[in-house]
Amino acid sequence: MSLLLPDTGLLFWMVIIFAIVFFILAKFGFPVITKMLDKRRDYIDSSLRLAREADEKMGRMMEEQSRMIAQAREEQNRILKEAAQARDNIVRKAQEQAQDEARKILEEARVKIEAEKESALREIRSQTAMLSVKVAEKVLRQQLSTDKAQIDLVYRMLDEVTAPSKDKN
Repeated sequence: MSLLLPDTGLLFWMVIIFAIVFFILAKFGFPVITKMLDKRRDYIDSSLRLAREADEKMGRMMEEQSRMIAQAREEQNRILKEAAQARDNIVRKAQEQAQDEARKILEEARVKIEAEKESALREIRSQTAMLSVKVAEKVLRQQLSTDKAQIDLVYRMLDEVTAPSKDKN
């Protein structure tokens, strides 16, 4: 018997056994394998369909996300603009209040300075009058040291007092 050329009896039995195995496989094995392949094909088809749907949903979600991001940016810009306006209003009001307060303080200071100025002027006038009286007193004492000088002064004063009343008539 040669390794490359089998016997006809062996070949006959091999064909019979192959036909029986093929028949059994065709009857019981191939339907199960075919069913499993169909299931697998259906599963792959449904997975592909779901993947396409998921891809479409993802595309819609990306569009929605882009739209929401744009809205969020617009909202952020609006909020920042409102915050800047509020800040500007607060700063402006604070400046106005500070200016009003400064005007009040300056006005109070002016009034106080004016009052102190008036007080100082009154005091200076009072001191000037006192000094004038003291100087006049000293001058008069020197000039009126004699009786004759005193009598002349009295007559002169009487003349001055009566003279204005004549002018008034």
